[in-house]
Amino acid sequence: MKPALLITRRLPDEVMEAAEAAFEVTLRDETAPLDAEELRDALRDFDAVLPTLGDRFDAAVFADVPQPRARILANFGVGYNHIDAEAARAAGVVVSNTPGAVTDATADIALTLILMTARRAGEGERLLRAGRWQGWGPVQMLGAHVTGKTVGIIGMGRIGKAIARRCHFGFGMTVVFHNRSALADVGVPATQVGLAQAMAADFVVVAVPGGAATHHLIGINEFAAMQSSGIFINISRGDVVDEGALVATLQAGLIAGAGLDVYEFEPKVPAALIALENVTLLPHLGTAALEVRTAMGLMAVANLVALFDGAEVPNRV
Repeated sequence: MKPALLITRRLPDEVMEAAEAAFEVTLRDETAPLDAEELRDALRDFDAVLPTLGDRFDAAVFADVPQPRARILANFGVGYNHIDAEAARAAGVVVSNTPGAVTDATADIALTLILMTARRAGEGERLLRAGRWQGWGPVQMLGAHVTGKTVGIIGMGRIGKAIARRCHFGFGMTVVFHNRSALADVGVPATQVGLAQAMAADFVVVAVPGGAATHHLIGINEFAAMQSSGIFINISRGDVVDEGALVATLQAGLIAGAGLDVYEFEPKVPAALIALENVTLLPHLGTAALEVRTAMGLMAVANLVALFDGAEVPNRV
């Protein structure tokens, strides 16, 4: 008999087919995260769970289900700060993720946000769609030039390095970066600096993993280190940034703009952010390409299959 697998969101067809070939699949065909009762039922009623962003398997959930039936949480996504990995291990539950598959797509979104915010693309589209565009003019919708500027990357892991390559080779940008450990070679000419110095770049991109160690890493003091012409980009996790501090900084005109793909309390986005014309807001599109989401899902399924085959789980965290 096939192991029972709960998939908490609908995944691409190819992934669903791969999962159904190896497991007795129950699909929860909703977009909202698992609620408290569903989290506990997932651990009690299934041999395996394929969760994703927002499914908060925290220590309290494991405390309520101290002997779970589930043997693995095969997370769909590289970030797993919604899962208490230590509590899972203590309960005998393996946690895995999907690194690598997300790198290029997420880096592409970082560049999308840099360009959209610098060149006021969202604002310009809203102007045109509202019927308020009166025609081309030499001083209309002037934004910031990107080529040749300095980018400060906070977090130089796989995604940070991919962003650095795009910025350096694609736009001739000078790269500075802040990272918690020293790095000798990041694949492009780059200078490792302190956090304040990285924040002082023309464009600042946050690419650190989520979790307790990076919660509110960027707050009012870090925003104070930015240039008044600086543009802030976040493609990491929403709670890495003190959203209230970001709103206050933007409302005071202390930086030129921001581009965000993630939010501290998503899917809730502050009305104050939505009201600002100099902010580009995307609905967490980081990996939203069919081939990328398929690759992520197949990696998660491969982690599941490995465990039930008695093999080493490739992407155990």
